[in-house]
This record gives sequence, C-alpha cells and structure tokens, in this order.
Amino acid sequence: MLATVADWLGAAFLVAGALLSLAAGIGVLRFPDVLDRMHAATKPQTLGVLLVLAGVALRLRSPDDLGMVALVGLFQLATAPVAAQMIARTAYRTDHVDRTRLQADELKGRAPY
Repeated sequence: MLATVADWLGAAFLVAGALLSLAAGIGVLRFPDVLDRMHAATKPQTLGVLLVLAGVALRLRSPDDLGMVALVGLFQLATAPVAAQMIARTAYRTDHVDRTRLQADELKGRAPY
C-alpha cells in the first residue's frame, strides 16, 4: 500500500518537474532580455530538477540511489545561483542589459571589477 502511494506521488513529482522545466525552456526562448532569460533559466528549472529528483527518489528507494539523488540535488542548488550571478554580471559589464528596464542600478558608476 505504501509503495503504491510513493509510486503515485513520485509520478506526480516527475510530471510537475517536467512541466516546470518546460516552462523554463519556453521562458528562455520567449523573454526579451538577458536578465529575464537568466531568471527563467534558473528559478523554475532548479525547482523542476528538484521535483524530478524527488520523484526519482520516491520511485527507486534504494539507499545508494537516494545518496546519489541527494548529491545531484545539492550540486544543482550550489551551482545554479553562482551561474546566474556570473551571467548577470557579464551581461551588465558587456552592455547586454537594457538599463531602461532596471528599477534600480546599484552598479552604476562603479569600477567594472
């Protein structure tokens, strides 16, 4: 009984994660600005990957597999914000950001490094 519930819950997580990853991909294609695309590539995609990993963990249930899934989730959470920060700073430094759309520009007038 408990295994059946875990399988159904895992399937729901897999579908939800896939839909969030699809929304992230559509956002990357449709959004007009680098910062908007970066947001679409990191926020829903990270949650989507974590939901997919949770669905896989609920389906596999092996301690070795759970350790590997947790490690993948940890690396995803550690690298996505750093990559987003580097993309945003590079886009700002190379003038690929539409500054008229910024509500606040904290980096204006600072040295580039």
